[in-house]
Amino acid sequence: MLGGRSLPSALPTLQNEAVSPVVRSSAWGRARVGTRAVKQFQGCMLQVSMRSPNMETFKQQKVEDFYDIGEELGSGQFAIVKKCREKSTGLEYAAKFIKKRQSRASRRGVSREEIQREVSILRQVLHPNVITLHDVFENRTDVVLILELVSGGELFDFLAQKESLSEEEATSFIKQILDGVNYLHAKKIAHFDLKPENIMLLDKNIPIPHIKLIDFGLAHEIEDGVEFKNIFGTPEFVAPEIVNYEPLGLEADMWSIGVITYILLSGASPFLGDTKQETLANITAVSYDFDEEFFSQTSELAKDFIRKLLVKDTRKRLTIQEALRHPWIMPVDKHQALVRRESVVNLENFKKQYVRRRWKLSFSIVSLCNHLTRSLMKKVHLRPDETLRNCESDTEEDIAKRKALHPRRRSSTS
Repeated sequence: MLGGRSLPSALPTLQNEAVSPVVRSSAWGRARVGTRAVKQFQGCMLQVSMRSPNMETFKQQKVEDFYDIGEELGSGQFAIVKKCREKSTGLEYAAKFIKKRQSRASRRGVSREEIQREVSILRQVLHPNVITLHDVFENRTDVVLILELVSGGELFDFLAQKESLSEEEATSFIKQILDGVNYLHAKKIAHFDLKPENIMLLDKNIPIPHIKLIDFGLAHEIEDGVEFKNIFGTPEFVAPEIVNYEPLGLEADMWSIGVITYILLSGASPFLGDTKQETLANITAVSYDFDEEFFSQTSELAKDFIRKLLVKDTRKRLTIQEALRHPWIMPVDKHQALVRRESVVNLENFKKQYVRRRWKLSFSIVSLCNHLTRSLMKKVHLRPDETLRNCESDTEEDIAKRKALHPRRRSSTS
């Protein structure tokens, strides 16, 4: 994420975008002030008290003593990622150098507490569909994460190059996403930032590439009996409970999977409006439809899968286990399997919107920041100086690098 936690990318071409060790990241950012976590939702900084993880131990030796540091793969506001090679094994990794905040008053760099939280979660996970943390070093100015090098590019980049795609093929990718999320949710870990930019391919040069979920900067361990609220993530993909500043859980990830699936099948974005107010209103009202222009060849099974994920009531939203058992993912008879095989993805529109995603500027983060701030101040009774600090601090860089899907047609929101 930009705004303090950009993860530069291990992609061969960076195209002047903010990137991650494995992905060009969207510019919806994060920032921090003092010892309290400060999340940035479209540039809007809101202080939220969060439980500090146990102190993580990072190696104090020089990373250069163990790794040959190579070319820069990408950079963000407070991070640079370089290719590296482990001296003892010859294996290649991505070394992410995160600039540490040097004082509580500083706005430059990332607090150690935030880095600790991400590292703590990454150290718990080991799954074929989740990026792997190999090592962590620390010096006076930086924390260096040695991460798995994922160089196959984004899933949506790969799909945009295809000439045709059946729903059966599409479900092979969705199933991998679900498998990775299932592993995380079994550990009570919510990713909270599932979106196309964070779904990468290990190697794109095979028919069904292997998916890797990346960027755990917003991930959080959900504890029973402990209420967790926050305003963060990428607006296009966040669940209503995030927009409404309600208690959060694993269910938020399931909503994001519904949005991702909708976009993958049609190229259209279910809630993205022409203004920031429209986008947020669409999310909280669950205002979307399956426009025939985009979904004429989409199966009812696929639509049912999406409908059961895009549910406002978190108690009625599909869980990860229920999603894995849904007949679109796991057909129960030959007819369902045939329907899935014969239904196709709207690649023509997907490709059009993919191009737009790469160049179209998104909403003004300053105006949305102000909109969210006013709303949240009413809800949680905070003073302006408690919620915002230099709201527009990272807007120039963020806006210049932001990419977004083309908003769906106005008729689909009426």
